[in-house]
Parts: sequence; structure tokens; C-alpha cells
Amino acid sequence: MRRFSLASLVSEAFNAHQGWGRQWRSPEPKASYQAVIVGGGGHGLAAAYYLAKEHGLRDIAVVERGWLGGGNTGRNTTIIRSNYLFDESAALYDHAVKLWEGLSADLNYNVMFSQRGVLMLAHNTHDVQSFKRHVYANRLNGVDNEWLSAEEAKEFCPPLNISPDIRYPVLGAALQRRGGVARHDAVAWGYARAADALGVDIIQNCEVKAINRGPDGAVTGLETSRGTIATRKIGVSTAGHTSVVMAMAGLRMPLESFPLQALVSEPVKPVFPCVVMSNAVHAYISQSDKGELVIGAGTDQYVSYSQQGGLHITTHTLDAICELFPQFSRMRMLRSWGGIVDVTPDRSPIIGKTPVPGLYVNCGWGTGGFKATPGSGNVFAWTIAKDEPHRINAPFSLDRFRTGYLIDEAAAAAVAH
Repeated sequence: MRRFSLASLVSEAFNAHQGWGRQWRSPEPKASYQAVIVGGGGHGLAAAYYLAKEHGLRDIAVVERGWLGGGNTGRNTTIIRSNYLFDESAALYDHAVKLWEGLSADLNYNVMFSQRGVLMLAHNTHDVQSFKRHVYANRLNGVDNEWLSAEEAKEFCPPLNISPDIRYPVLGAALQRRGGVARHDAVAWGYARAADALGVDIIQNCEVKAINRGPDGAVTGLETSRGTIATRKIGVSTAGHTSVVMAMAGLRMPLESFPLQALVSEPVKPVFPCVVMSNAVHAYISQSDKGELVIGAGTDQYVSYSQQGGLHITTHTLDAICELFPQFSRMRMLRSWGGIVDVTPDRSPIIGKTPVPGLYVNCGWGTGGFKATPGSGNVFAWTIAKDEPHRINAPFSLDRFRTGYLIDEAAAAAVAH
């Protein structure tokens, strides 16, 4: 892999950029691997990268049904933050933020991580009390978060309407300055390129048809649309389709899959300095580097594997956005899309071993998967390599739904689940 640097960019500028090779290979699947990751999104690619980099497993494959990053990784609104309530969640998400801060240098690939701040609006007394509780809990865990008055929130985000006469008056806001956004495609491409350079095979258009198990119940491999692949370790990171894949091994997962919609506006010059989220409205907004306003809605109210949600969901979201930011009311929407999010009963992820020996799962991220990408992949790789959880993901085991030790982060998710 040729490294990106000032010298290489200058050199290629005089060569009409003809010297760059492919970012990663397109190999045929081998008959067997030490480990196979199912799912070629950010989480799966990150797990493969850290397995190769930190644990020395180079004989690895990532199998993806479609194209790399074509699922939720390419269908989200790219928000990154770690201001979750419970100790376990704060540790996991802040581990991710710390990795985000050095990710471009680590991968030698610009993931366009921008720590522009995440502002979470409070519209009623309950919101104020809840967010202040989050601020205090975050500070005890060493996570930055601060409370702003409505006037301070407007100073931080000038387009915000703090008039008391609107349906959702702004009473204040919680601000995490280390939060921000990144380029979702670049994250997938950066991890793929770095993993490939370490010997990982990335196999696209390779659908998993069955999970093979031996007489002792342990996994022995996969049946795919491109043949049989033998392996003793399988890590599943397939987001909304996790239940389908895990059913191939006879496991029923505590998950529901919902459509989650987002949309972008026509591009304009820089007008929006941060990320703004609202629990009560179920809306969030930022501006991309291309100038588009990126707007996210809440989940639809029905379970589905469709990537098209109800029109009334986005209509409600845009009504609120136009009220909170009146200057955007005349802007045209450019496109909309939907992803399939997997939601657990306690709105926290599942990362760990399963009752099937050699089968590991990383799922249940709901609407918060992108922000956790490097942290999730890092601890998932540890779990697969060592056959035991990392201390950070130990509380997020599948077994917690049997013991009752739940981590209820519904209030911290900032959108409807």
C-alpha cells in the first residue's frame, strides 16, 4: 500500500495522478481462514483491522453481501459523541471518541473527523433535569459535557431560534465540545485499505447462506454465494439483519429492526457551525463539508427491513427544524434515504460471545452505531482474538437479558426508539 503524504501527493500531481493503485484488493475467497467477519460496514472492517494490527491474525476475511459500506455505514448522519448516561456506556463511547481523534493518522486516510461540538436541546422541565443529570454523570466519568442557558446555546449556534413563542421553546442545552462528525464513506474506505494492507481479504458480493456447526456445536464455517469457507471463528456485524444471520446458527436475538430516515438539503455556503440534536422533536441537524444540511429523524413506528420509511416521520422532523431554524424554511431537500437499525430492549448494544462456541456478535446499536465504530471494532476484535470480552464491552453481553443487568440508554439516544 502506498502511503498518502505531502511528498506522494506532489509527486502524483506531476504524474496526472496515474500512479495510485487500487485502494484494496478484490480476492477470491480461500477455502479457510483463521477468522471471518460477516458484514463489510464500519464495525466489521474495524474489527478485521484491529484483529490484524493488534492481535496478529492476518489470515482473516470480511464477507459482505453487497458492496463495502453499502449498509448503515453509508446511510447515517455521521454524528459522533460520548455523552451517554451510564458508566458502562460512557466508557465504551468515549473509548471510541479517543480513537476517532487519532484515526486519520492511524489509518493514513483522512476520515474528515471534525470536532465542532454536539448541542442537545432541552425543551421542557424534564429535558432540563435529564440533561443536567447527564452532565454531572459525564463529568464523574471524565467525559466532557456542560450545561448552557438558552442565550449561551444561541451564542454557540447563532441560527438557533430561542423565541419563547414556538412549540418547542429552548430552555437550555447540553454541549459536548469534543463531539462532531466524520465522513462515513471515508471511514469504511480507510479501514478497508488499512486492513487489506495487513493481509485481510475483503470479499464483496458474497452473501452468507448458512453457518456450519460441528458435532460439538461449535462453528466450522460458512456457506456463501461464493462457496464454502471453513473457519473456527465467526464475528457477525450485520446491523439490522443480525437476527437473520444469527438464526442460521439457531440463535434468537433480542432485537427489533426499524427503518431510520435521513435527508439532505441543497448545498449552501457554511451557515451551521455545530451539530444540534433534540430529544422532544426527534430531529438532529448538521452541515456537511459539501454544504448540505444533514437532517435525521426518529425511527419509524413499525418493524421492517425496508429502507423506505413513512413520509409523516420526515414531515414532522422538517416542521420542527424549520421552527427551530427559520432561515432554512425556504431551502430545498435534495434527497432522502433510510437505513435499518437493530434495537435492543435496553437500547444498548450487544458485543461479545454467544452460546455457540466460536460465534461472536456485535449488534443492537440502534441509532448510535456510527459514533462507536472504532471503539466497537477495537473491543470486538479483542473478544474474537482472546475468546473473552474486553473490560469495556464485558457489561454488554448477550447474557444480560437473562440476568436482568440492563443498561437502559433510551434517554441518551436523542431520537425515538
